[in-house]
Amino acid sequence: MPRKQKTGKYKLKTHKATSKRFRLTGSGVLMRTKGGKSHLRRRTSKRTLAQLSEMVTVKGEKIIQRVNRLAPHMDD
Repeated sequence: MPRKQKTGKYKLKTHKATSKRFRLTGSGVLMRTKGGKSHLRRRTSKRTLAQLSEMVTVKGEKIIQRVNRLAPHMDD
């Protein structure tokens, strides 16, 4: 069976850590998760723990550009 001919174009791969940390809303707003949720949370108040689970909008323009470059297929 003959091999397929290569088209000469590169495939863009998604940076997996970026795709796990960021989400894109339906209106196109980039959201991020908060850090500090993994350990040393025994003395943290319940209110603070609840606030850590919320997602926050990303405001920095350069960070948005970097995320778009690392995860080009996130809007799909």
